[in-house]
Amino acid sequence: MNLSKVFTKAIISSPERQQEADADFAVVKQVQAGDVAAFDKLILKYRERVFGVVYNLTANREDASDLAQDSFIKAFQSINRFQGHCSFFTWLYRISVNTTLSHLRKNRLRSFFSLEKLHEDGTNAEVLEQLTDKRGADRDTYLHELKEKLNEALQKLSIPHRTVITLFEIDGLSHSEIAEIMGCSEGTVRSRLHYAKQFLQGELGKYLRS
Repeated sequence: MNLSKVFTKAIISSPERQQEADADFAVVKQVQAGDVAAFDKLILKYRERVFGVVYNLTANREDASDLAQDSFIKAFQSINRFQGHCSFFTWLYRISVNTTLSHLRKNRLRSFFSLEKLHEDGTNAEVLEQLTDKRGADRDTYLHELKEKLNEALQKLSIPHRTVITLFEIDGLSHSEIAEIMGCSEGTVRSRLHYAKQFLQGELGKYLRS
């Protein structure tokens, strides 16, 4: 089974992403022109997604809440420097990821991905069917074991590798967007992603149904 099926992935198509970027830039221009209240629109639009990416890197809700808030504060303070060379979404994610990585390095924390979304969203049954043939209590036990093993495996990856696979597999970002966020080449993103997938596939081999 493809490792991607373990993750819940939110993919937005290119046309929709471009429309989103254009709409966001219009709001950013309002903020830059002095309409401070317009920034609230961006907070409301992206707070859950920012919290999600931070939480998937820290696995700590309190830290994720604080770091997400810090990210929006930094974005607001830097809003006049945003020129639209990339989407606001990418720019905000870069701030969020960098803020989170600085926190992780400073506190020497080991971040890991949580499979809570498997229980929270409507794809739960479908994902479980793809993961295993087991049913009922056996399936719950199996999923719990998979969660623990995935967490353990991701803890063994470096922060850059965990970040890449989180942004790609969970948040559905493209290679180019991840490269922009992490300040590296697309080739580096692909290399890190390939390594992380191969490593996790090896660690979780017996839990993934072919």
